[in-house]
Amino acid sequence: MNGRELDAAGITGPALRAAYTRCRRLNARHGRTYFLATRLLPVERRCAVHALYGFARWADDIVDDLDRRQPPGERDRLLRRLESDLAHGLRSGGGEEPVVRAVAHTAERYAIDHGLFADFLASMRSDLTVTDYPTYADLRAYMHGSAAVIGLQMLPVLGTVVPREEAAPHAAALGVAFQLTNFLRDVGEDLDRGRVYLPADLLAAHGVERPLLDWSRRTGRHDPRIRAAFVEADALIRTVYREAAPGVDMLEPRVQPCIRTAFVLYRGILDAIAADDYRVLHRRAVVPRRRRALTAAGGLVRIVGARMRARTPVASPGAVARAEGSRR
Repeated sequence: MNGRELDAAGITGPALRAAYTRCRRLNARHGRTYFLATRLLPVERRCAVHALYGFARWADDIVDDLDRRQPPGERDRLLRRLESDLAHGLRSGGGEEPVVRAVAHTAERYAIDHGLFADFLASMRSDLTVTDYPTYADLRAYMHGSAAVIGLQMLPVLGTVVPREEAAPHAAALGVAFQLTNFLRDVGEDLDRGRVYLPADLLAAHGVERPLLDWSRRTGRHDPRIRAAFVEADALIRTVYREAAPGVDMLEPRVQPCIRTAFVLYRGILDAIAADDYRVLHRRAVVPRRRRALTAAGGLVRIVGARMRARTPVASPGAVARAEGSRR
């Protein structure tokens, strides 16, 4: 990890520094959009965000097992071992896995509710057996643990200018909006893993069921019913962004540019999906690199004044450019 970030966060022990470094690498490798926005945070808070992302990514990778080397029973065992390790880490500040040591340290430092981690792991475990969601209400119940709690975990790290409970619903909605965006973007890849994260009733309203999705994915052919369903999903996701939007101004001024940048970049994925005529079953839609760079640069401009007033170091343009060059 960037030694400057560790030093600013007051993280001194070699083992703990190594644990946070592991989390940062996971963020840089897998969370391109998220990592880029994180570069705009006050330097002393980045480590905590990396820890929260790194732990979530670690659990998600156990569940997904992209190489398909582990049967569901083994993935369940690994997830339960991680859950046990986390419970021990939250009690003692330790942990076998580096990501657990880092996230336990972050949870203690920022007094993050331990129940949020339990809810997250419960949703991860459901991914081992649940492959679709009949209604949007069913999907939202799942996303409470898989996405909303991430926004709630972030709130103590970011800080608010209003009572935290006032900002909490918007933070939760932003986590949900980000995940729904990923669900639409990655619908083809999720289908390959045997899962559909778009509500079955939304799809069925347009005459779309899983066999039709499988056919389109397998053949590369298009169907207007699928496009219509994805257009409706896009509109639904944009309503969640509107739920989340008021929360940005409730955050501490120094962190607002970071979250606003993440907001714009993630919502831009929806624009990229629409521009590609909703062909997400056949290829991943991406925000053009130039647009990502310009959005990040705009965030940097907005942050300079706040950072200067707070006499806090600003991420250099070179650092933002290097973050933009990282690969998911």
